[in-house]
Amino acid sequence: MSAFDADAFRKETGVSRETLDRLDAFDGLLRKWQPRINLVGPSTLAETWRRHFLDSAQLHPLLPEGTRVLVDLGSGAGFPGLVLAILGVPEVHLIESDARKCAFLREAARLCAAPVTIHNKRIEAVSGIAADVVTARALAPVADLLAWAHPFIGGRGKALFLKGAALDDELTATTQYWTMRAERFDSRTDPTGTILRVSELDRV
Repeated sequence: MSAFDADAFRKETGVSRETLDRLDAFDGLLRKWQPRINLVGPSTLAETWRRHFLDSAQLHPLLPEGTRVLVDLGSGAGFPGLVLAILGVPEVHLIESDARKCAFLREAARLCAAPVTIHNKRIEAVSGIAADVVTARALAPVADLLAWAHPFIGGRGKALFLKGAALDDELTATTQYWTMRAERFDSRTDPTGTILRVSELDRV
């Protein structure tokens, strides 16, 4: 059994039993599909509740009050976007260019009754969505994430990016292109990780 299991996740996050059951169904489907599609790193399967579910759920308290529309860039196996939908964000758009991963996301969304729209496209090809928040995890350097996020949030919305130890260098690389308010929060799942919250984003 995982050292950090579903019950530990519930104690850590305070989610309802119904929400936990939906996340548990998601976890079961992930394990069923993993041998066919490399959805997550194989070494993380023993710690899915910490490495993927809690890692995603820790963004929920950082969402602005009243968040209704969220865009998740490069959703992969649904972390963090699908988890945030299950936790209650009313309208979540998952953008994923890999058709096989989109097939998994559709089945997971159906199984978990999650309010998501899945876009099987490159991020640059998706338009017409005015989001309150954009999220991304382990996808690209901050400069790229900002360029992708800006069409969805402009200067009014926020972005939440799960980042690693290279964050300082990545932020330095953005200064000639972007101005923004940047806030940092320690990751609850990775001692070297940081959650970057961006607002007031504008081009230089």
